Amino acid sequence: MRRILLLLIALAVAAIAGWYYWNVSQQTSSASVSALLPKETIFVAHMPDLNQTRDEWHHCEIYQLYREPAVQDFLRKPLANLPKTPKAFGAQTLREIEQLDPKNAFVALTSIDDTTPKVVGGFRFRGTDEDAERVIGKWRAKLLEQSPDVKRAKLQYQHHEIELVTTTPFTLATTYNRSWFFAATDLAELKMLLDRADHRTTNPEQTLEKDEAYRAAILHRPSNYVAFFYLQPKKFSERLAALRAAVRSTPSPGESTLLEKMRCVAGSTRFENGKIHDVLFLGMPKLEHDATLSRSSLTLGTKETFFYLSMLLNLGEKMETLNQAAALGGAVQKIFQAPADSGITADDWKAAFGPELGSLADWPSSAHWPSLLLTLPVVDMAKAGKIIEVLTRADEGAL
Repeated sequence: MRRILLLLIALAVAAIAGWYYWNVSQQTSSASVSALLPKETIFVAHMPDLNQTRDEWHHCEIYQLYREPAVQDFLRKPLANLPKTPKAFGAQTLREIEQLDPKNAFVALTSIDDTTPKVVGGFRFRGTDEDAERVIGKWRAKLLEQSPDVKRAKLQYQHHEIELVTTTPFTLATTYNRSWFFAATDLAELKMLLDRADHRTTNPEQTLEKDEAYRAAILHRPSNYVAFFYLQPKKFSERLAALRAAVRSTPSPGESTLLEKMRCVAGSTRFENGKIHDVLFLGMPKLEHDATLSRSSLTLGTKETFFYLSMLLNLGEKMETLNQAAALGGAVQKIFQAPADSGITADDWKAAFGPELGSLADWPSSAHWPSLLLTLPVVDMAKAGKIIEVLTRADEGAL
């Protein structure tokens, strides 16, 4: 009876342990990349499925064109002049990494406060830690074998073994967390990454996935994307503002650059029927509050149109910026200075043109080079004609 009771207890403990491991492991392995990163992350690039991306790339039209014998013959000489690929990144290593079936590969810049930027990265892999280490360890060793002053150490943190490689001024900390491999250029950053992966953080709201600008950006990301990047330019704009304040004793109230107005920049890529589709999103305050984007210039597109852009940009309000561009000199100076020399003001421009700027590019099969078209909606034909005449004369004089 006692043996049966002990057996039942052992089975119950094993079942509970298995349930706990499975649930925690699944939570960690399925955690979104944005939940692993701090809210102040400056840049992150993410690839959901490396092998799938490779397969779709090999089937896309651009790659098929690249593999054409005539294109290969044309590229053979310039490619031969490129630097040789290090052995650590050779074809054999790439094949071994592909065998790990990497998922959710990412690299992120989390801080530039110090002189050395802090970078973290990682990916999920198929198989055991030993399977991954056979590939990653060899790759890591080849990268560092030429550094004679390398110091290596192994540390324990929350049941994780961290391998620390230091060679002044570079530091690389790596570890495994169930089906994840993590790396960072700062030991403290790696520990915080592990805390977020293991759900030990005391404030989960301080992750990138909770950031309003990031959440707004991913609303424009397709569900079947193969690559994605996100940039939060706040740190760069803060440094720019500090530099401007340092060189100007009395800056204008409310003066700011376009970079300082940007909340985020995001882009994504997907494949569809052999074609590549890109989406670029800029998060910034609305520049035109009393206007809507009509996309009227889209009717000018043809089957040969490969680029189209439509945006609200009231050039009349940018006259001062255009006048400052005259300092560039040469033909640019003559063109941008012409409206001011002719007495054309910002109010004249606003009265002549609407705030929507359109751009199209065509590349017909019969043409050697593409053609670019810029459009502006005309509000007052007479005033618009006067401005165009001034710009045309300036352009002719600049040539």
